[in-house]
Amino acid sequence: MVSSKLLPAVFLDRDGVLCRTFVRKSKPYAPKRLEDFKLMPYSYQSVLRLKQHGFIVIVVTNQPDIGNHFVKPDVVEAMHQKLRDKALVDDIFMCPHSQTEGCECRKPKSGMLYKASKKYRIDLKKSFIVGDRSSDVTAGNNAGCRTIFINRGYAEPKPLNPDATVRSLKMAVDFILENIN
Repeated sequence: MVSSKLLPAVFLDRDGVLCRTFVRKSKPYAPKRLEDFKLMPYSYQSVLRLKQHGFIVIVVTNQPDIGNHFVKPDVVEAMHQKLRDKALVDDIFMCPHSQTEGCECRKPKSGMLYKASKKYRIDLKKSFIVGDRSSDVTAGNNAGCRTIFINRGYAEPKPLNPDATVRSLKMAVDFILENIN
């Protein structure tokens, strides 16, 4: 018999949460080469802690450099394989579209979260999203998730009403584990 129980998840943004970004003029940029793709400190340990507490851990990431032809899809896929191998995430949902394409998957829209929730039978109201941009928090709010903003000090608007603001993924995981209900 298949269980009808919905599961909790933690959705993680990729760049600035699990892996390093390049910051120029206080604005973050994703790595464009595999050799520049580096995990943030405590990424593996943070994902492991979440999984030990029963969370599905899914990356939701905008990668407009594919749609803008700045990076090839196979390079991004190699980066994602590194994430699967080194950070043990359960799955990765990616929006490859440019900012102007008007798709339903690009954050701040919640398409990737809804797609993941359908695939994995996720209870969005018992789930969290962790991100370093306002679009991550907005996507989570729109989907009914609890939201955690990692403030990296970027020169861009801060999100409205995150459930928590922290300085690292490790601190975000601490908040999640203290607020499981």
